[in-house]
Amino acid sequence: MVELKHVTRRYQQGENAVLALDDVSIKIEPLEFVAVTGESGSGKSTLLHLIGGLDKPDAGEIIVNGLALHAASERELTQYRARDVGIVFQFFNLLPTLNVLENVSAPLEFQGVRTREAAARARELLKLVGMEKRERHFVHQLSGGEMQRAAIARALVHRPKLLLADEPTGNLDAANAQKVLEIFRRIAHANLTTLVVVTHSAEVAESAQRKIHLMNGKPLELVHTRPA
Repeated sequence: MVELKHVTRRYQQGENAVLALDDVSIKIEPLEFVAVTGESGSGKSTLLHLIGGLDKPDAGEIIVNGLALHAASERELTQYRARDVGIVFQFFNLLPTLNVLENVSAPLEFQGVRTREAAARARELLKLVGMEKRERHFVHQLSGGEMQRAAIARALVHRPKLLLADEPTGNLDAANAQKVLEIFRRIAHANLTTLVVVTHSAEVAESAQRKIHLMNGKPLELVHTRPA
């Protein structure tokens, strides 16, 4: 479970303090598919970074699967990011010197998993995202949609309990955005992990089991949509 209790986060911009999240309390159930929506600057990415252990709140509590992220040490946060959470970024963050298979298997190898075992797991995920025929391709040989699908496979390779995606279709054309959306639906149907997606896409939001809409750093509404 993901739980935020009265979370506040401020950032300094010059002489001004910007209130990104204002006393936010949210619960996300295990294996739930949640879309986080809102205008630019509403606090969506800040929320994702806090849940992902990439940032800490100024006030409040964040508890993910029993770990208090707000009070965790840097070592605990590093272990959490490596083992418990997968993050899909808008700009893919693939390593250009590695091929697709190597990119996807890299997180496991960093954890000490043997190359053969890591590659086998990576191939499972590449098949899930429809990239099994691209495993030997390098980043410069891929389309934007293919890079994003490879990034999703990499984020899932270590079997995280929580998958976070920050505008995963934001830089994709309609056809590739649809493919990514189908992957998220597949993940939700298979109950592979809890899925939290920050998005401007109405179609992505409507595919989720629940939509959390942020406005000025507060959850304005929690809308239940149709099951994923």
